[in-house]
Amino acid sequence: MSHQRNYYQLPAPCIIESGILVNKEDIKRLINDLTQVRYIHSLDGVIQNQGQGWILEVFNDSTQATVVINNSLYINIQSFDYLQLNQVSPQETYFDLVQDNRKLTLIPLVTSCQEQQSQKNLEFDNLEEMLGEVLSAKWDVQLDEDF
Repeated sequence: MSHQRNYYQLPAPCIIESGILVNKEDIKRLINDLTQVRYIHSLDGVIQNQGQGWILEVFNDSTQATVVINNSLYINIQSFDYLQLNQVSPQETYFDLVQDNRKLTLIPLVTSCQEQQSQKNLEFDNLEEMLGEVLSAKWDVQLDEDF
């Protein structure tokens, strides 16, 4: 009998670029990838606050608040009913965290792919600079020894 039940089990949802997520762990995983964002907080469609900030923590705890202050965002996914993904262009998706008449829109300023590429570029640039300094120091030592 359990074999038949598994046969009729629906597959897990698949969201590509746009859609609605209700599973708290899916929401947490998605928001955890964001770093720097532009945020817009609205009630009944009227903007209350907006700004830019860094997502410092994403957690799932029914006893704690979501806090946005001093360019820092601490997001408790329990503060929201669902997350809606909205695609603006093939490269841009923004996130609406929704709870009744409240919406916290998160617009990524840097995607995780861009951040990783930037980090790789910085690492390469640092390595290249250090190598240049080592070679320069070695040449200086050789010149000093020649005199």
